[in-house]
Parts: sequence; structure tokens; C-alpha cells
Amino acid sequence: MLTFDYRKRVRYGETDMMGYLYYGNYAQLYEIGRVEMMRSIGLSYRKMEEKYRVMMPVVEVQARYIKPARYDEELTIRTTLQSLPGRIITFFNDILSEDGHVIHRATVRLVFINMDTGKAVACPPYLMDGLKSYF
Repeated sequence: MLTFDYRKRVRYGETDMMGYLYYGNYAQLYEIGRVEMMRSIGLSYRKMEEKYRVMMPVVEVQARYIKPARYDEELTIRTTLQSLPGRIITFFNDILSEDGHVIHRATVRLVFINMDTGKAVACPPYLMDGLKSYF
């Protein structure tokens, strides 16, 4: 299993009139978590796309809004991979408040797509090799 934490502060422009993080902005937190997790272990979305011609579009999101995140609050984006991917990779996200409580939970599934054919493919060896040591 691989778990990675990344801290991010809620900016004014990300909030609604109540001063809460706008619900539509949570998906950006999931992406930040995924990208920074991969970067932390030496993997890059850009390299996977440019060199290996594989992209990872989101195919499913399940989200649970528990408590609101507020303007200027520093959140922890906790991203977890519980298993090695096949054609689909599943990320589990917990958003934690400044005091460490889970305020949001989401599961995000992405599929591996060959950029030249547009067809689903297995997880590329580039990514699998980088992940194996965590499982």
C-alpha cells in the first residue's frame, strides 16, 4: 500500500459565499494528491504521456462531503493506493482539516488509455515498476 500526504491551503477564490471550499473544487484536490504522490516516488504524468503515450482519464468518482473546508484553512490531502493497478487504477482520498479530522472522502478510478489508438491498455511497465516496491 502507498499513502502520501500533501498540504494545501484553501484560497479565497476557491470558496463560495459561505466561505466554504466550493464543492466542485474537491476534484482538483484529488488531482493534486495523485500527481504529487506519483512525483514523490519519481514518476511523472508528463513522462508517461510524452514518452509512453499513455494517459489516465477519470472514469468514476464517488465522494462523501462530511464537513466543510473553510477559507484559509490548511488541508491535508491524503491519497492512498491500496492495490496495484490493472487497466484501472483506484485512488482513495481523504481530506483532513487542520486539526486532523477527516472532512471529505472520495474514491477516484482512472483508466489507462493508449494516446495513439484511444483504446484501454494495461498499466504501463513504467508505472508498474515504480509502484511494485510499495506492495
